[in-house]
Amino acid sequence: QVQLVESGGGLVQAGGSLRLSCAASGRTLSMYTMGWFRQAPGKEREIVAAINWSGGSTYLADSVKGRFTISRDNAKNTVYLQMNSLKPEDTAAYYCAADFTRAIRPSRVIGEYDYWGEGTQVTVSS
Repeated sequence: QVQLVESGGGLVQAGGSLRLSCAASGRTLSMYTMGWFRQAPGKEREIVAAINWSGGSTYLADSVKGRFTISRDNAKNTVYLQMNSLKPEDTAAYYCAADFTRAIRPSRVIGEYDYWGEGTQVTVSS
């Protein structure tokens, strides 16, 4: 089992940047595909980005391509989401999740993820 704790959220003006971190404990992160998801009030949770166990394959949702970057440091058991050029529509609670697989391509399916953090709030003001 793995425990996940997100950090780095906050309030930022449109056009600004934030870096979210997801620290894992309990098991080595190198056994997991990792994903970042977000959920805005009244909306379904959606995938933002995902990265395979080695960092060699990533996925970014169309809405964040060119603005967000996902990366990982397995030695630090941490996954990151660098968010640049933030927009008000990026406002949401952001969650990291772990999928116990060493598949080459990271899954985009919420149901594939086994463990979830509590989330961190990102608010982008216009």
